[in-house]
Amino acid sequence: MNRHIEDDLRAAVVAGIIDQDAATKLTAFLDQRRTGEAAASSVTPKFDAAHLLWYAGALIVIGAMGLFSTLAFSRMGGIALVLTAIAYAAVFTAVGSHLWHRKNLRVPGGLLIAIAVSMAPLAVYGVQDMLDWHGLGNRKGSVRDFYIWIRSSWIFMEIAALLAAALALRFFRFPFIVSIVAVALWFMSMDLAPWIAGTEYAAWELRRTVSLWFGLGVVVAAWIVDQRNQGADFAFWLHLFGLLTFWSAVTATYNPGEWSKALYCLLNIGLLVLSVVLQRRVYAVFGAIGVAIYLGHLAERVFRDSLLFPFALSLIGVAVIAAGLLYHRKQESIASWLAAHLPNSILRLRPAHARKRT
Repeated sequence: MNRHIEDDLRAAVVAGIIDQDAATKLTAFLDQRRTGEAAASSVTPKFDAAHLLWYAGALIVIGAMGLFSTLAFSRMGGIALVLTAIAYAAVFTAVGSHLWHRKNLRVPGGLLIAIAVSMAPLAVYGVQDMLDWHGLGNRKGSVRDFYIWIRSSWIFMEIAALLAAALALRFFRFPFIVSIVAVALWFMSMDLAPWIAGTEYAAWELRRTVSLWFGLGVVVAAWIVDQRNQGADFAFWLHLFGLLTFWSAVTATYNPGEWSKALYCLLNIGLLVLSVVLQRRVYAVFGAIGVAIYLGHLAERVFRDSLLFPFALSLIGVAVIAAGLLYHRKQESIASWLAAHLPNSILRLRPAHARKRT
C-alpha cells in the first residue's frame, strides 16, 4: 500500500475517527483491490513493440497450424494429426501456464494458452479423418477448408473449440481467448444455416441474414459482459467480432435505392455516436469506414460529373478532422457531461475503465 495512505490511516486511528480493527480491514481491502487492478492491467492490450510481437507470433502459429495448412496435413493421416495437435496443445499449455503463474507474464502466457485452445478443432478433424467422417463427399479436404468452406460437418470442430476455450477461461482469465469463442460461434451460425434452409448449401441471402442477426446478438452479449465485468476487458473481442459480422452483413446488403444508402450512412453515423457514449473505439472504426463507403458511392455515382463535389468533400474531411481535434481537447468535459445526463442503464453499457473515469 502507498506509504502516505498508511500514515493517513494511522493518523485517523490516533485521532479516534476509526478504530484499529477498522483500519486493519480497510488496509486489507485496499491491498486486495490494488492486487486485482494490477492483475487486470497486466492483461490489458498495449500498443508497444513487445505486445505487437507477442500477438503477431501467436497469430502466425495459429495460422500455420490451421488457416494455411494444406493437403500435406491430411496426407499425414488422422492419427498423426491428432497426435500433432495434442503435442502442440500440451507444450503450449505447459509453457503458457509457467509464464502466467511463475513469471507473471500474463500476455505471452495467455497467448500461448490461446494457441493451445486453437488446437482443439485440428484434433477433432483428425478424429473425423480417422473415421472417414469429414462430410466432404467424394472430395478429399484439408484442415484449411474449415476456414474456407461452410459445412454442417464442421460443427463438431466448433463445439470442441468452444469447450476448450471455456476450460481455458476457467483457469486463465485472458480476454484474447474470447476471440476464439466469437469466431467459433460465427462459424457455427454459418454451419447451421443449411439446416435452417433444409438444403446442403444455404443461399447467400440466408447466410447474410444469419450473420446480421448473429453479429447483433454478439454485440448485445458484449454489452451484458460490460455491465458485469469489473476487471480485464473480456467484452472487447465480442464487440469487435459482433460488429464485424453485423456491419459486414449490413454493408453487403444490395439495395439500389439512394434512400437505403442514406440510411446506411445514418447507421454508421450512429456507430460513431455510440463510440463516444460507450467509450468503445471499435464502433468509431466501423462507423468511419461505413461513412467513407457512402461518400465514395456519392463520388462515383451521384456527383460523378460535379466539379464542386471534390472540394465539398474535402471541406467535410477537414471538418471531421477539426471535430476530432476538438473532441480530443474536450473529451474529459464531454465524458463528464454524458455521465451527468445519460441514464444509468446506458452508462452501465460502458466498459469498466470508462465507468471508473466518470
